[in-house]
Amino acid sequence: MASYPFLIAFISSLCSFYILQTVSGSGPYRSIFSFGDSLADTGNSLFTGPFRNPFVVRLPYGQTFFGHPTGRFSDGRLIVDFIAEAYGLPKLPPYLASLHNHRLDFRRGVNFAVAGATALIPAFFQERGLNTVRWSNNSLSVQMGWFEQFKSSLCQTPQECADYFAKSLFLVGEIGGNDYNYAFLQGLSIAHVRTFVPKVVHAVAEATRRLIKQGAVDLVVPGNLPIGCSPIYLTLVSSPKKEDYNRRNGCLKALNRFSEYHNSLLQAALEKLRQKYPHAKIVYADYYGAAMRFIDHPQHFGFTNLNSACCGGGGPYNFNLSALCGATGSTVCIDPSTFASWDGIHLTEAAYRNIANGMIEGYYTTPPMTLPH
Repeated sequence: MASYPFLIAFISSLCSFYILQTVSGSGPYRSIFSFGDSLADTGNSLFTGPFRNPFVVRLPYGQTFFGHPTGRFSDGRLIVDFIAEAYGLPKLPPYLASLHNHRLDFRRGVNFAVAGATALIPAFFQERGLNTVRWSNNSLSVQMGWFEQFKSSLCQTPQECADYFAKSLFLVGEIGGNDYNYAFLQGLSIAHVRTFVPKVVHAVAEATRRLIKQGAVDLVVPGNLPIGCSPIYLTLVSSPKKEDYNRRNGCLKALNRFSEYHNSLLQAALEKLRQKYPHAKIVYADYYGAAMRFIDHPQHFGFTNLNSACCGGGGPYNFNLSALCGATGSTVCIDPSTFASWDGIHLTEAAYRNIANGMIEGYYTTPPMTLPH
């Protein structure tokens, strides 16, 4: 576990990083607001009480782009970072950093995403005997509450808020993956967890609706990644049957079908919101399709290893719960850009870049996102 003084020093350096950022270029948005889990967290998990992941504050996390850890669960930038760069905006500071440094500028954007967050409230899982709070109790509804409290610092009158948010981009997720992760990794069957999906999708759609009511006009709502290709699942939910794996890419077919089911329900829910709020541009981001593009055709994107983690503690997929990335006994690959998975759970900067490019180029967004320039 990281020592308390070390964590305070790390947080101070994190706050300085966001103060020193500069903005270059111009685009259609004046700010970005992001919600979600560790796929989008730029540091909020560091401020959420007892430190639940001591390794993310150490190298090799952050080694590829920043040269030091930043609280991101990757070797470098995340999808939200690439989107901010594309639109000429600074990287989003974590909302909870404001509790430690009041000089941070949140008017160009802020990130409410927290590693471990779920779309559903913790009580849903507790009622079913599932343990989630040890990872995060900052669910999507909590993040929405933070945004609604924070809103008054950006604008005062309804018209002022309408003008401000009309020129802002809202990223609602990715969120929902942990709702399923906690259930699957505690032994629930796919058939059982499948019953959660309508509730998870409803929570995401409800958060999107709340943002529209608060004045959001441009919103991007991502679907889930193909979890059947993730080293953590390939390790912990392995099958002795060859037919359970996709012969082309080695992914677990049933788990990928589960991700597709979630994504199909989410797209249907977003279409209902479009009909109800025609003035809003609600974009579905197909993380699944964007990831499968390089999973099925790795040679076109510079990947040579898709099923193993770059950073991990050994095993067939280089994922080991007793030696997670950054822990004693773990090792790091020489070139993370040739791997899709960073630590067996999260992706590398290279993988995130490819997904972000697919979104910005319009290939994996419905309807296409507004072009940066």
